[in-house]
Amino acid sequence: MQYRKMKDSTEVSILGYGCMRFTGAGTRINLEKTEKEIMLAVKNGVNYFDTAYIYPGSEEALGTILERNHCREQVYIADKLPYYLLKNTAAAEKLFQEQLRRLKTDHIDFYLMHMLFDTGVWARLQSIGIEEWIAEKKETGAIRNIGFSFHGDTNTFKTLVDAYDWDFCQIQYNYLDEHTQAGREGLHYAAGKGIPVVIMEPLRGGKLVNALPDGAKKAFAEHSVKRTPAQWAFHWLWDQPEVTCVLSGMNSEEMVMENINTANEAGISSFTQTDHNMIDTVRKEINRNLKVGCTGCGYCMPCPYGVDIPTAFRCYNQSAMHKKFSAMLEYIQITSLKKDASSMNNCTKCGACEKHCPQHIEIRKELQNAKKALQPFYVRAALKLVNKLVKR
Repeated sequence: MQYRKMKDSTEVSILGYGCMRFTGAGTRINLEKTEKEIMLAVKNGVNYFDTAYIYPGSEEALGTILERNHCREQVYIADKLPYYLLKNTAAAEKLFQEQLRRLKTDHIDFYLMHMLFDTGVWARLQSIGIEEWIAEKKETGAIRNIGFSFHGDTNTFKTLVDAYDWDFCQIQYNYLDEHTQAGREGLHYAAGKGIPVVIMEPLRGGKLVNALPDGAKKAFAEHSVKRTPAQWAFHWLWDQPEVTCVLSGMNSEEMVMENINTANEAGISSFTQTDHNMIDTVRKEINRNLKVGCTGCGYCMPCPYGVDIPTAFRCYNQSAMHKKFSAMLEYIQITSLKKDASSMNNCTKCGACEKHCPQHIEIRKELQNAKKALQPFYVRAALKLVNKLVKR
């Protein structure tokens, strides 16, 4: 495993373990399977584990696994404060103590303000005394490094970087988002200020692997260097010295080992111009076919009216990639042929989802577009008939 340095010279593995997508249902994580995957990663040198208060069951699972394998001191835990649940620092303290209990630890190595998206949010946190609270936690060693995770535009990111003496930050960055969100410009800005950058969504929620249009697949297949789409995405990131650590939500032993092997082979400035040209072609093919820039993160969920928003957008994008019938069929099977339907028909346009979307997608508008593509009039008519027959 290769390592890069944080601000305090702590060496973290260039591959970090994202703990958002452990195998399981709801808060019931498959602990036995997850333990095998995590311990395989630890054995092979992965030492950075990223979780969050709002990831169902994640903190507790990670804490349990590290405790019973006696390896807490071998790894660094990154966790996040959900500022949107806070009214004062007393609430922050209560949440923090709950996180420590879940993680079965007395300190958190890398602590982030979760999902900052504008300067107003940080100003509100300052007004309730968050800077003093952070200082006290760092003084006692309960928090070793403080940072923030970000979803927003480049200029806002730069302003937030300058707003506090951060130890690190975390951004969404991949070859498709090179010039969106914080982007390459933001990455270089933070690095230039001496702030290490951790990368999330390196595969865009799996879409740079599982939802590639035919033109992108062809570009990969015809390139002289043979790698999987995932390997190319990781190599593109690790080629850049400004990238400190890349998070991957790994949920199989095969995925863990593939990513570890890729990390072991990666090198700074190893990309050739031909490699860059190939990635440019892939990017153009994806953008030409993409309808909605949804990563499937699920922050918009749950919808108060039961709409499965990520599934709607995933199938909508698939329908634009010459897979219209299969996308329509998949959407119907997942959302409509069950007792508690989660289809777009349930949408009341309340807008609750849009307040939480890291990508700032106009969800209400795009759901209407998705509905036209996935539920044309003849499909809606057929579903009404099916539902009537089922209820008899």
